[in-house]
This record gives sequence, C-alpha cells and structure tokens, in this order.
Amino acid sequence: MDPALIALFVGASLASLFMAWVIGAGSSGATPFAPAVGANAISTMRAALLVGIFGFVGAVTQGGNVSEAVGSGLVGGLSMPVAGVILVLVLGAGLMAIGIITGYPIATAFTVTGAVIGVGLALGGTPVWSKYQQIAAVWVLTPVVGGGIAFAIASVLPRPDVPERYSIPVLVGLVTVVLVNVEFSFLGGTNSAGTVREVGQHTLAVEGPASAVVVTGGAALAVAAVVWWDVGRHQRGGLQHVLLVLGSLVAFSAGGSQVGLAVGPLIPLLDEVEMVSVVVVLVGGGLGMLAGSWTGAPRMIKSLAQDYSSLGPRRAISALVPSFLIAQLAVLLGVPVSFNEIIVSSIIGSGAAVGGWGAVDARKILVTLGAWAGSFSLSFVLAYAAAVVFL
Repeated sequence: MDPALIALFVGASLASLFMAWVIGAGSSGATPFAPAVGANAISTMRAALLVGIFGFVGAVTQGGNVSEAVGSGLVGGLSMPVAGVILVLVLGAGLMAIGIITGYPIATAFTVTGAVIGVGLALGGTPVWSKYQQIAAVWVLTPVVGGGIAFAIASVLPRPDVPERYSIPVLVGLVTVVLVNVEFSFLGGTNSAGTVREVGQHTLAVEGPASAVVVTGGAALAVAAVVWWDVGRHQRGGLQHVLLVLGSLVAFSAGGSQVGLAVGPLIPLLDEVEMVSVVVVLVGGGLGMLAGSWTGAPRMIKSLAQDYSSLGPRRAISALVPSFLIAQLAVLLGVPVSFNEIIVSSIIGSGAAVGGWGAVDARKILVTLGAWAGSFSLSFVLAYAAAVVFL
C-alpha cells in the first residue's frame, strides 16, 4: 500500500477524531441531559459521564446509516479525495469549536453538511437533490414537530384530571414501542441489523404481524407497569428516574446520529485503505465523542440547562420524549440532524406550555436561530472557496 496514502489517511483520521471530540463536547455531549440538569435530577458532571458512555454505545451500534449518508450520499459522481476529507473535517470542527467557546450551540449537522456539499461541488460533484429535499424537510419540520409534541405533553402532565401515575407510564410505554423496533447492529446477522422485537419473536418461535404487535405491546405494558409502580411509590423520585432513563436514550440516539458527522467523510476512503473496517471507524468516532463529552460538555450542558427555559421534571420529560423520537427517525432515514435543534425546540415547547413565553430567554433563542441559519451558509461558502483555492 502507498505510504503517502496511509499518511494522508492517518491525517484525515486525526481530523475526524478532533471533529468527534468537538461533537461530544458540544452537540451530542450537552443536549441529551440538559433537561435533566435543568430539572435538578442529576449534576452536570454526572450528566457528562453518562452521556459519554451512552453516546459511545449508540455510535457503535447505530452509527452506520448516517455515516454512509454523509460519506457518499450528499454529492454524486465523485469520490472525495483525502485532502477534501481533511478540509471538511477541519472546517466543521473549527466552526463547532467557536460555538463551544462562545457558549452558543452551532448546529453540527448544518456545518458538516454544508462543508461536505461545498467541497464536493467545488471538485466537480453533482447535487443529490432528492437527499437535499429529505434533509431540508427534517430540518424545517424538527422545530415544529418537536416543539409541538413537547408543548402538548407539557400541557397535559400538570392537569389534575390526568394523574401522573397513569400519564407518565403511558408516555414511557410509547417510547418502549419505538425502542423495541429500533435496529441494532449487534442483533442482526453479518451484514444486517435486528430489533429487540425480532429477537423476542425468534425466542417465542412466532412470526407474522400479529406476533409483532403482541411482542411489542407486551414489552410496552411490562415497562409501563414498572414505571406505574415506581411513580406511585414515590412521585418525585419516580419522575426523576424516568427523566434519567429518557436522557440516557437520547444520549444513545445522539451517538448513533452524530458520529456519522465525524466519521462519515472517511467512509469513501475505506475502499482504498482495506485494512480498516467501518466498525473500527465507528468505534474510533465513538471514543472521540466520549472523550469530548467527559472533558468539554459541562459548559454547554450548563448553557442549555439554565439559559433556554426554567425546567422542572415534567417539562424536562416533555422535552426528551420528542427528542428521542425525532433522533431515531433521523437515524432510520440516514439524515444528518442537529441535536441542538432537536433539544432546544423541545425545551422551548415544554417551557412555553406551562410557564408561558416569559419562561424562555427570547434573546438567546434569536441568537441561536441566527447561528443555525448562518452555520450552513458559512460552512458551504468557506468549504467551496477553500476547495477551489487549495485542492
């Protein structure tokens, strides 16, 4: 194998690790447990520890879809050269680092997607309009759907005619329905993924849609029963337990979604560097995100938890449920999505439902929206110009 190619691949891998660290310190490291910290269910440092662990597991077991989309689904007719990969990662990580330093969450998905498209088009690639339309739809609908679901849940939970001993188990049961049908790489065969529901059907030696409904419903009822008992035994303690579990699920989903933004650009290079597999790349990206979560996430966790809305346990649960659902949809579709956009929209929706708009820092929201809108355009323009000049 060409030593020069190996050297360039090592350089690209180091840039990818830096990007993974930045993502762990910022988007995926801060957002999943920010509502839990805001509700005083867990300390900032413990949140950073847990989000790193669950994010790593999610990166390894669910990171393939988004990684493939970022690596080869954004620009057609082009195999990204090593120098282009390095440029994409350095630009994306640089913009994210600016967000961490200033305390304003710049959307990772916007910066990386803009950089990949900018470099790819500058090098002669063709636009993949169908993928762009899918990505744009998810990005535009995320604040509406996520904020709307959070608003609806937060409007119901405090009502006296809807006891929390019943409403919270119902919510957790719905989350369980989704979770048991999520694909995990370690549950499938050599080249496929499997679900907990499929494992249950195989164990019971049953097949067909009816058995799938029974297995899914049985798992949801079992989990809901445990939550019903826990909330009834000690209401506040039960709510905090639910909040921590939901935060862990969102952290897991963040790992599965966000690792693709760091390692996706490396995927096209694996055909040339045959000694490295996709699994190894995902593990490396997961470790980079874990390190970022443990060392750099506390600042962003504090910013999100304290600055966007005054959250209690109920509002925090209301924010995390839609965050998990949207994240898993993005993983399924292979769409790079911003966890800052997901969680901030949900926090705003849940906070406004109970406390009104006075519970939300309007100036912070406007600045964040500006950062989201500008991050894609800025990364695209910088990437395109840099590729034209240097590549």
